[in-house]
Amino acid sequence: MPTLTFRDATLADIDAITALVTCAYRGPASRVGWTTEADLLEGNRIDRGVLEHDLTRPDSRVLLAERDGVLLACAHVAIEDGAGYFGMFSVRPDLQGSGIGKQVLAEAERIARDEMGVERMRMTVIDLRETLIAFYQRRGYVRTGIFKPFPYGDARFGTPLRQDLRFEVLEKSLV
Repeated sequence: MPTLTFRDATLADIDAITALVTCAYRGPASRVGWTTEADLLEGNRIDRGVLEHDLTRPDSRVLLAERDGVLLACAHVAIEDGAGYFGMFSVRPDLQGSGIGKQVLAEAERIARDEMGVERMRMTVIDLRETLIAFYQRRGYVRTGIFKPFPYGDARFGTPLRQDLRFEVLEKSLV
């Protein structure tokens, strides 16, 4: 497999990131991969304003993974509440299962530990996503039993198709 190159996103990448994140999770294109949320939510997965904020706030960066200049994956890495935060993890649906996601996650963890100086990484996952949670558990993340409400009524994050959505916090030691 040819090598991935990593770089930090800029404001000029917003359209490409939005398209990637949306196709990885929502709509018919997402059903090609295994990370689809199409049965749980429809509409936006990321909002341009939220993404712009993530790209410009302190202690926050959006990591892009490319091959030959083509965007294949992305993830948001930030410091929140004294720990690393990992989110907006997206791999092109036709490339899911090829090992790209594992490489992106490892690079995000390296950035959090070595460049941001944090000892733990956290993320939130819709608790109904057992297959996705199992993926993270195989990579050392543990379920904390801490739950956060889903932002019902906030169209920036999509339209829920169910009324039982919530997030669970997963965490991993980086030391």
